[in-house]
Amino acid sequence: MLRITDTVKHLIIINVLFFVATQALGNVLFDTLAIWYPENTNFRIWQVFTHMFMHHQTFYLHILMNMLGLWMFGSPLEQMWDRKKFLFFYFSAGLGAVFIPWIIDYYNFHSGLNLLIQAGIPEQSIVDLLNEGRYAPAWAEIIGQSKLNSFAQAFTKSSVGASGALMGLIAAFGINFPNAKMALIFLPVPIAAKYFIPILLTYEILSGIFGWSSIFGVNIAHFAHVGGALVGGIIAWYWKKNQFKRWG
Repeated sequence: MLRITDTVKHLIIINVLFFVATQALGNVLFDTLAIWYPENTNFRIWQVFTHMFMHHQTFYLHILMNMLGLWMFGSPLEQMWDRKKFLFFYFSAGLGAVFIPWIIDYYNFHSGLNLLIQAGIPEQSIVDLLNEGRYAPAWAEIIGQSKLNSFAQAFTKSSVGASGALMGLIAAFGINFPNAKMALIFLPVPIAAKYFIPILLTYEILSGIFGWSSIFGVNIAHFAHVGGALVGGIIAWYWKKNQFKRWG
């Protein structure tokens, strides 16, 4: 059985403590620690880190799968690197899961906002209404219902989960252990990590593009997964390429 490493163990404990705290204290703590779009009044700078320790309050499989993945993929990577490199990697991948979706949200929000402003609606009244978690149905006549949905969602949604950092770990695992079989983890037949990872990333990208974003009624931030995997993959590839150079 794979031994859990110290840093991974501590991260799992922190995640569980955050989960228990939000169960006990409810939406106020959840909304404070989840991450919001930067122009939303609910946004606070610490959320770029705290959201990584938050999980859906009723979809218990969310935290269970993330913590299982953190143990399975994180422990061999921490053993190979060290605590400092592992933590740097983990939070870098988590930040990658923030900034790539923000770029997409910025486009969706501001492209819709500009059309509404051009139609004569004051920007402040638009933002004020969105900060209340609402929008005017009449806006659909200006920008179309589909664009209105993506415009409003970009501004009003909050996001939680360690999935982005976990996807970075999965990408790094595939780069460093390309021939490891992953049958017992995800699939009924053995498949090497070097084949599984591209399949998983393709699924995440297609899901983000075509809106396959809900599992058991819970929305999945697929582009956050892609962002975590992309940043994590780049770092892991660079470290492997320069593995004989000293880390400070």
